[in-house]
Amino acid sequence: MVSAQLAFAALTATLKAAGEATRLRLFVLIAEAELTVSDLTAILRQSQPRLSRHLRLLAEAGLVQRHREGSWAFFRLGECGAADIARAVIARLDPDDPIIARDRERLAAVRAARAAAAQNYFRRHAAEWDRIRKLHIADAAVEAAIRAALGDQPVRSLLDLGTGTGRMLELFAKDIESGLGLDLSLDMLALARARLDRAGLKHCSVRHGDIYDLALPRDSFDVVIIHQVLHFLDDSARALREAARVLRPGGRLLVVDFAPHDLEFLREEHAHRRLGFAAETAQQWIQAAGLDVVRQQTLPPGPEGKIAVSLWLGRDPRIALAAPAKREVA
Repeated sequence: MVSAQLAFAALTATLKAAGEATRLRLFVLIAEAELTVSDLTAILRQSQPRLSRHLRLLAEAGLVQRHREGSWAFFRLGECGAADIARAVIARLDPDDPIIARDRERLAAVRAARAAAAQNYFRRHAAEWDRIRKLHIADAAVEAAIRAALGDQPVRSLLDLGTGTGRMLELFAKDIESGLGLDLSLDMLALARARLDRAGLKHCSVRHGDIYDLALPRDSFDVVIIHQVLHFLDDSARALREAARVLRPGGRLLVVDFAPHDLEFLREEHAHRRLGFAAETAQQWIQAAGLDVVRQQTLPPGPEGKIAVSLWLGRDPRIALAAPAKREVA
């Protein structure tokens, strides 16, 4: 059911934009994930100029939104009344229709290729991961901010998604009863296990896992941390929803990632999918996952750094009534 009313002219423009075969295929795909023109070219096997024209018409009609990041532009389904029409149309489509099914198969292939590229990067750089990260952020300042954000309450169980070398588990080891780190990279997990073993952290462990599909029960953890992971993902909102699912009532989700920047070489050389995130973008994703954003902070880069780092703290609202959480903005 369409939840917003449109003026006659706007509705006519929306229906006209939706009523064309390529544009219909485009917004069906964009409803699945944020995609670039290059992604869509690979899926639909049409020229970039042709698809760009179709995307412009969809954006003008409010069916999709365009978000530019450096030299790339990402497209997502719109949020206005016109996008409600897109969702209604998609809901009526037969998912087994040969055209739609083929497009989704190619979308899966594009995503798999991106995941493989990221895995190859992690395999090549696993041993030097911490050193690479220090090229872009001041670890000491960020870790102090992380501890400050989570230090006001005890933590029994901690989940670190995209754990990398296990640094977050090591950082909070003395403050938690149990810690679990998940990562898709087997090379990273080997390093993390060695690190935890050397530190004698028997109450912390790591395992292979998919950030989009956690093999963990609902309501399992007091705190979930996603530290410098989202910029490698093609569906950050989905990852945040899955993280929120495993939080206990009143649990907290801490997201740490780059603020927007223009260092394009990080895409090609370091497998970054996104060049940072605006404060409001991550905040909207966290709220859409059902959490209250109680803290947002941006740390400026050091004298030699080029990228600021942002932190967002979300809280599961399923908790006994108490004094309202104070929102902090820095």
